[in-house]
This record gives sequence, structure tokens and C-alpha cells, in this order.
Amino acid sequence: MPSLKTLLLRLRLDMSPLRDSREFRLLFSSSLITMLGSVLTMVAVPYQMKQLTGSYVAVGLVSLAEFAPMVVFGLWGGAIADALDRRKIVVLSELGLCAATALLLLNAVLLPPGAQVPGLYVLAGLAAGLSSLRGPSEQAIINRVLKLDQMGAAFAIQGLARNAGMIIGPAAGGLVVIAFGPATAYGIDVASFLLSLLLLLRVRPVPRLGEHTPASLRSLIEGVRYATRRPDLMGTYLVDIAAMAFAFSNALFPFLADELHAPAALGVLYAAGGVGSMIASATSGWTAHIHRHGRAVIIAAAVWGAGVALAAVMPNIWLMAALLAVAGGADMISGVFRGIIWNQTIPDEYRGRLAGIELLSYSTGPMLGDTRAGLMAAYGGARFSLGAGGLLCVAAVAVTAAVLPRFRAYDARTDEHARAERARREQSVTA
Repeated sequence: MPSLKTLLLRLRLDMSPLRDSREFRLLFSSSLITMLGSVLTMVAVPYQMKQLTGSYVAVGLVSLAEFAPMVVFGLWGGAIADALDRRKIVVLSELGLCAATALLLLNAVLLPPGAQVPGLYVLAGLAAGLSSLRGPSEQAIINRVLKLDQMGAAFAIQGLARNAGMIIGPAAGGLVVIAFGPATAYGIDVASFLLSLLLLLRVRPVPRLGEHTPASLRSLIEGVRYATRRPDLMGTYLVDIAAMAFAFSNALFPFLADELHAPAALGVLYAAGGVGSMIASATSGWTAHIHRHGRAVIIAAAVWGAGVALAAVMPNIWLMAALLAVAGGADMISGVFRGIIWNQTIPDEYRGRLAGIELLSYSTGPMLGDTRAGLMAAYGGARFSLGAGGLLCVAAVAVTAAVLPRFRAYDARTDEHARAERARREQSVTA
């Protein structure tokens, strides 16, 4: 029987990606700085819109303005990531984000209040698009600068930082915006982009494996066809979309806090999932010893749905938050194993385009989930919507596992695509 020390060592977060790869350290540091600055803008834009219009609809339309650019730039960003220099795409996208945020600052400082609203919509959409443009290229670079068996640890490290930022960032953003105004938040964000750019410029060019594919509609279609021919990949996408579309229910939290007579503790519900994800990331060392990644994705996604469903029947906000934390941790683990499948099996010549598809699957899912949650709550109430959504998630995951046996049986030790990618990496190192 393993000793307690051995068990604790197996739980410890694997930091080898940061220790072993200079390029990953630079990319991770750049992304962390960018995220901390961007969270301030994420808070400032809806706050400024609310101050200017006092309209719920006007604030809600900010998300709609971001949606179309996110989809278009995400797909196109995947295509150009397989056609052009990925490092240049990341640097130019970051430069564009810096410029868009600087324009938000000028919009807030120089224009009269009545003229600021159109600029907010346009610039919020532009920033969402540029962020989606950067994502596929950055992920494709990370896939090349790390060993295949380090990808799970890299996802856990990124997840830990992202969730910490999303817990701390909005609170800090709220304080900055309330105390000093949106313009100050935009100014800090511009400074964060400039610092991030200094790090990105130090990243060395990363040679790609395979042939360049010219960016075109045809290349996008080829990427989609490749994904649909791979049941293991389709399983990861379908489980991710189902988990978010059915069980993501953040829109219900204000109503649930009121029902539980704890409106002042609303932030606890919002933070619970992130806390669970952070704990799961920090104790994710054990994931390196799991090889049946398809089964792991299925189990973790089902636990996410079950946790959300059980949260719906909890009698107080603290028990509800505890179940949501369990759900958030399970969702994080599901994401780690999905990321391992993606990065250990997708050929480099398709990596950018499929990273674009991945970005859409985990970006659009929460939007669909909040819409679903609101519609079901209008029919049966907030608790009904939360519980039914969790159960629908479990059912959808079970159906996906049943109809895609190759996804369910995926084993990194024997899968043909994983073995082929390992052979290609070994050949490139030898060459």
C-alpha cells in the first residue's frame, strides 16, 4: 500500500512544463499578465455601458456584440495558424488587443457620454475577435514546445492561473472601476498588454511539423472533416458542449441567492466553481498516471452534471456552493483530459484549425447554458432549471459515451493517432 507521502506526491501539481521549457514560461507569463489586465476591462465595459444607458438590454447586447467576432475570428484564426508564422500571429493579435483597449480609453476620456455607446460595442467585439484569433496559434505553439506527456500538466497550470485570475480579477476590477472609473481600468489593461508584448517578443520561432496549409474556406472545411472522421475527437467536443449547454447556469445565481435568503453571499455562488477548479488543478498530479482518457472525460463530465443537479436541492447557500465547487473541480479535470487527447493525437498541420474548433466549443457552451437556464427557469423556477440542467448533462454524456465506443475506449498507450504523433515527435528530435 502506498505511503501517505507517496500519495501526496502523486497529487502535487506537475510544474515540469514551466521548469523545462523557456518558451512555455514566456507564453504562460504573457498570458497571465494579459488575463489580469483584461479582467479589468471585462468589468469596466458593462459597468460603463450601465452608467451611460441604465439599460439591462444595452448591457446584455455587449455579449451579443462579442459573439459573432469570436466565432469568425476563432475559426479563421485556426486556419491561419496552420498557414502562417504562429509566433507572429500571437504578437500581432496582442498588439491589436493593446490598440483596441487604448481606443476604449480614448473613447471614455475624449468623447461625450452620448457618443461613447457605439464605440463600446464595436471595440468590445473587436477585442473578443482578436482574443479568439490569438488562441489557436498560442495553443499550437505550446503543443510544439512541450513533450506530449507534459500537456496535461500544462493544461492544469494554465487552469490554475486562469481560475485564480477569474476569482481575484473581477473583485479587483470592481474596486478599480468604482473608485477610479473605467478609464483607469483601460489604462492598466493597456500597460499589461505592453508588458505582455515584451515577453512575447522574446519567444523564439517554433518550426512546425508537416506541410503548411494555405488559409481558406477549403482548409477550414478540411479541418472540420478531419475532426468528424475521428470519433475520439468528436466525443470530446460533444461532451464539452453538452456539459456547458445543459449544466452551466451562472445566470440563475442571483435568483438562487434570493431564494436562499442570502443575497449578500451571491459572490460565494459565483466563486464556488472557480475554487473547485483551482483545488483540482493544484492536486492534478495523479492525472499523469491515467491512460484511459476517454473514460476519464466521461466520468468527470458526469460528475460535473451530477454536482450541479445535487446543488439544486441543497437547503442553504453554503451546501449549494460546496456542490458547485465539486462540480467545478470535475469540469476542470474533464478539461485536462480533453486537452491531453487533443494535443497528443492531432497532427501539427491540423493543430491550429482544430484549436479554433476547441475554442468555439468551450466559449459558446456557457452562452448557450445561460440561455437554456433562463428559459427553463421561466417555466419551472431557478431550482428546477439548475437540477434539470444537471440531469440533462448526465444523460447527454451517457448517450455520447454509448454512441461513440471508440471515444469511450480511447487509451493513449494503444491509440493509433497517439502512437503516430509520438513517432513523429521522436523522428523530428532525431532529425
